[in-house]
Amino acid sequence: NKLTAQKKVRSEDQYSPGGHTNMRPNRASIVYGNLCRQAFSGVAVILGRNKASLRRIAHYDYWSDSIRRSVLLDSKADMLIFGMGERPVWELADRLAGGETLEDLRNVRGTAHVLRKGQWEHIEPSRFIRDRKPVFLPGYDEIKESKEQFSQMSGAFQKETNPGNGRPLIQPHGHEAVYLNPPAEPLTTEIMDGLYDLPFTRYPHPSYDAGIPAYETVKHSIVTMRGCFGGCSFCSITEHEGRVIQSRSEESVLREIRALRRMDDFAGVISDVGGPTANMYQMKCKDERIEKACRRLSCIHPGICENLITDHAPLVQLLGKVREAKGVKKAFIASGVRYDLAERSEEFVEVLAEHHTGGQLSVAPEHVDEDVLDKMKKPGAESYERFAEMFDCASKKTGKDQHLVPYYISGHPGSTTHSMIELALYLKKRGLRPRQVQDFIPTPMSMATSMYVTELDPFTQEPVYVAKSLREKRLQKALLQYWDIAQHDLAREALIKARRGDLIGSTDRHLVPPASGKGALSIHEKRRRQRPQDQPRGRLGRRAATTGGRRRK
Repeated sequence: NKLTAQKKVRSEDQYSPGGHTNMRPNRASIVYGNLCRQAFSGVAVILGRNKASLRRIAHYDYWSDSIRRSVLLDSKADMLIFGMGERPVWELADRLAGGETLEDLRNVRGTAHVLRKGQWEHIEPSRFIRDRKPVFLPGYDEIKESKEQFSQMSGAFQKETNPGNGRPLIQPHGHEAVYLNPPAEPLTTEIMDGLYDLPFTRYPHPSYDAGIPAYETVKHSIVTMRGCFGGCSFCSITEHEGRVIQSRSEESVLREIRALRRMDDFAGVISDVGGPTANMYQMKCKDERIEKACRRLSCIHPGICENLITDHAPLVQLLGKVREAKGVKKAFIASGVRYDLAERSEEFVEVLAEHHTGGQLSVAPEHVDEDVLDKMKKPGAESYERFAEMFDCASKKTGKDQHLVPYYISGHPGSTTHSMIELALYLKKRGLRPRQVQDFIPTPMSMATSMYVTELDPFTQEPVYVAKSLREKRLQKALLQYWDIAQHDLAREALIKARRGDLIGSTDRHLVPPASGKGALSIHEKRRRQRPQDQPRGRLGRRAATTGGRRRK
């Protein structure tokens, strides 16, 4: 949150009062854990939430460009809770209240603890999935020295993330080892409802003296589900929330709408009805036994599993009741929409276009190159194009001028300058000028991060091309913003390095104009394009600028 993909300090902290920076220490979990240990002698220190959850094993740290130990060791905590954490928190609290000690609680699912020297060396490792014995991951010292060992660690870890068949994990760190119990069981709908019925204030802590930027984005939103079975390699949601979709009931969502109505600043607009992926609501495997035994890392890649129920009817019904709820004027879907699932339901796409889109709908095709998409674990470009056509038809049917805003990633493992050039040509051919371009950031525990570190696919051990230097990452990003005069120098540099100087020129088949000579932009044209008042204005103007300066018809 502090640094950008180019390792520059951000000008605003979305999670601090007033957006001010430097209001918390670097690696806060480690700092606060050590301070708690010093201040409260003899009191158990238990670490949790996403920062700790995604660093529960040895991991790569992008900001320091180094392999770090499990945060459990560096924080000096007694135990770490990973995942969303409700079940282990409840169990720990109940058992501690019943007189048990931390030593008695080392079998709680969804927790990790440290084994000291002499406690782990003679543990028998697992030989079969069903023996439920621990899987030994390559140790911290090994993965620091060997890319192959880091890659194998990543692949082995991913295979033990299904609560139905995941085995305990042990990872040595010198003379000590981190022991991870299997993941906690997902929450049932009844438990999810009970959780969201708790008397949350829905406001930031009263000690804050200014608004929290991130809070302003979500304060009038509703979470309907959690988890994601997409398995995108650049995302860590699955490692934290799990692959099993956990959904709330309609009644629970409607009760929260009534709570929203009591907020002083609620004007009847729900900013988002969704979750990690809005249209995975109530989707599940057709047979719980199959789900518990499954070792697939994605239910929809390389193709949608035949056992997955992809019915959008429960979501369509829920959205209808949300719209009819007293006090609701508009309810948007701002969460991610998985378009390879959405294209299976014409009814959902029509409802989405007619009632839940505010002129623009953000989707994430990410790339068009098949090899890169395979590394991302994303569907092919043809799936996005089918959805785009469905959404366009549905919007026209309702008489609305609406557009998709596609998100793309530059610098992802597997992405070369040549593949980025092909993506840029694809965008220009369709008149798209993406303003939202994500420069890939290696986040802890994601599969893409493993590829970034090792230049190996963690499941096949095949070599993967990786743009490592900050300069090359900038060049790849500049190609996606071929239309932006501020990126022309970098885009030309990328084209020349790729021996694609044929794409520098002033005709429609070229990506960017030359720096000088025939076809170059005049100083007056450069100034005109850089003036903010020349940007299209109004709702339709902003959409047109995003989609290439032309209104789609």
